[in-house]
Amino acid sequence: MSDAAQPTAAEVRAAAEAVKAALDRHLEAVENRTGDDDPAVYDAFNALATAAEAYDERLYDRYDEVTPFEIPGADDSLPPYGGPEEPNALSVLIRRDYAVVESKRLLAQAQRIADLDPDAQDRPGRAPVVGASVHAALGVLFGEFEPDEIASRHREFGLEEGDSTLWVCAADDLPEPGEWLTTPFDQADPERVVCRFDVSAVFDEEEAAGYEDDGEAG
Repeated sequence: MSDAAQPTAAEVRAAAEAVKAALDRHLEAVENRTGDDDPAVYDAFNALATAAEAYDERLYDRYDEVTPFEIPGADDSLPPYGGPEEPNALSVLIRRDYAVVESKRLLAQAQRIADLDPDAQDRPGRAPVVGASVHAALGVLFGEFEPDEIASRHREFGLEEGDSTLWVCAADDLPEPGEWLTTPFDQADPERVVCRFDVSAVFDEEEAAGYEDDGEAG
């Protein structure tokens, strides 16, 4: 980069002051939040992320230095919010991935659950509900437990967690009963995502890589 394209020292200082101001606004929003999903906190977080990124870029361009923190980029894939300011309804979209790592454990646990069902006493010859069918085992498992309980007990059922995400999407009105049941996930509009929460091993890997880089820099 040429000297002419580099930011001035004053521009770097101004970017640092913008980060300080954004920090104050974020803390004020957190201190006065009205709930876990307060939009004021969400907006202040995004403003802080933008200010910090701008400062980091100017600091690097001018002095070849970086900041010791990194702003999560989970929302980078989403377009700017284009939904209503005050939603009349909302949709919560959840995806959790699992790997079946111990199918025998899954089958055994599902069969145990099925055998505890009072209706199991009426099965002809007490025939097994699950048998060797992973499909049947999953049907029993998810029919018995709420998704949150499965998430907390996944190892017990021979499952291994993958990535997960939760989107809170704004809506103008609550859909009519049964309106979207045939295509429940086709109406997810990224522009109406109020907030989202992601869990992925890649975040842990990036954090670990950051620690390694810090070690090498020392």
